[in-house]
Amino acid sequence: MPMISFARRLADLVERAPGMPAVTDERRTVTRSEMDELAGRTALELTRYGAGPGRMVTIALPNSVEFVAAVMACWKIGATPQPVSFMAPHLEVQGIVELADPVVVIGAEPHEFGGRVCLPRGWEPGAAPGGSVRLADATSDPWKAMTSGGSTGRPKLILVGEPGTVEKEFVSPFGIANDGCHMMPGPLYHNGPFVWATQALMAGAHLVLGGRFDAEKTLELIDRHRADSMYIVPTMMGRIWKLPEEVRARYDVSSLQVVWHLSAPCPPWLKEAWIGWLGPEKILELYAGTEAQAATIINGTEWLAHRGSVGRPIAGEMKIVGEDGEDLPPGVVGEVFMRPSDPDKKTYRYLGAEARVIDGGWESLGDLGSMDAEGFLYLSDRKSDMILVGGSNVYPAEVEAALEEHPLVQSSVVIGLPDDDLGSRVHALVHATGEVSVAELRAHLAERLVRYKIPRTFELVDEPLRDDAGKVRRWALAAERNEAPS
Repeated sequence: MPMISFARRLADLVERAPGMPAVTDERRTVTRSEMDELAGRTALELTRYGAGPGRMVTIALPNSVEFVAAVMACWKIGATPQPVSFMAPHLEVQGIVELADPVVVIGAEPHEFGGRVCLPRGWEPGAAPGGSVRLADATSDPWKAMTSGGSTGRPKLILVGEPGTVEKEFVSPFGIANDGCHMMPGPLYHNGPFVWATQALMAGAHLVLGGRFDAEKTLELIDRHRADSMYIVPTMMGRIWKLPEEVRARYDVSSLQVVWHLSAPCPPWLKEAWIGWLGPEKILELYAGTEAQAATIINGTEWLAHRGSVGRPIAGEMKIVGEDGEDLPPGVVGEVFMRPSDPDKKTYRYLGAEARVIDGGWESLGDLGSMDAEGFLYLSDRKSDMILVGGSNVYPAEVEAALEEHPLVQSSVVIGLPDDDLGSRVHALVHATGEVSVAELRAHLAERLVRYKIPRTFELVDEPLRDDAGKVRRWALAAERNEAPS
């Protein structure tokens, strides 16, 4: 099958059905032709500032038609879109901008980043000369450059190792229906939402963007637009499931055929609830890093037979390695290493970091887990997040999953703090939707966890602990509490 550029694929979709809805955000719905026209005018403006092949454009915008237009504009001229959180503090974005060295920063105030061209949020491109946009075909290489802070908080960029090309008659490997409707409540500056949104655009699916995540609003959008696929993270799944049953029942979500969840561990009780609600054949989970050396996939039916697994590798290879570098047998927890099936294939490159590589080209993203005899992978936690309590390992994800089974707990984050006796103590931050006492939380956990895993201290907070992608800066929360006076 011949390969074509992202830009050519998008142009073909416009030619086939210019009036079909392309993107819906909180303010409006635009058709394919309207989206193409806005992206074209944006592309012309970007070229005026020197954007083009081999150059990045940093995009610091919320989920919106304008965000998608900026990304499409980059692809039209062969530039690389480099999304960043529009809510990130200035110093963090500055570190990313220094790494990316973009020609333009979209979503920044004028002169915010030295002599770089900065286009503020709300900026609109001017009219095209002659009333139409004519651009030569171009291919972005790489087609995206995503940010990651890792466990240290120092920013790095992950540049995908592939150009922006697809098969001429594109079919999404993620089951996103051609000319269908894809619900995307996740923030597009994160890799998962960005990749799934790109897949939806290439499939010609109507991309429905949520704003700040709202559980009931998401159900209403699925119902209104008859979404047949959705990307979601466990934090969002939990908030939707904890809506009163009569609220969930108001909305018809029967149009959903594929629901992908990833980005963070999903508590087994929550996964079971969604499988029971929508059906096991509709619930799919993927595990991979932005680096994409390898990936696993598991559907709901497989998960019921391998409870807690994230699936078997469907791309690349994975193995479990012990502290001394030895390959571990089935059932033993160690560090997850992975590599592409083709040893000569480079799926990414870093700016601002170095990969952790061992003999044979195996790389680690810092996750701990085990494999069963059938090759199904079970994740424990991030190696950097594990808490050593008196010689015993405590995995925050396990404690958080148990906490969030409580009907009033909206989200939780578990961290390790210094302890003179045990080395570390388990500390839990809890965001609840109603009155809940520490004693009640302890009793709830006592029914689910061995004693040493139960947090010694609790902290009840009034604000959500994770962002809309389910991400949390655990290292920063720990640092703030380690520095606080006792």
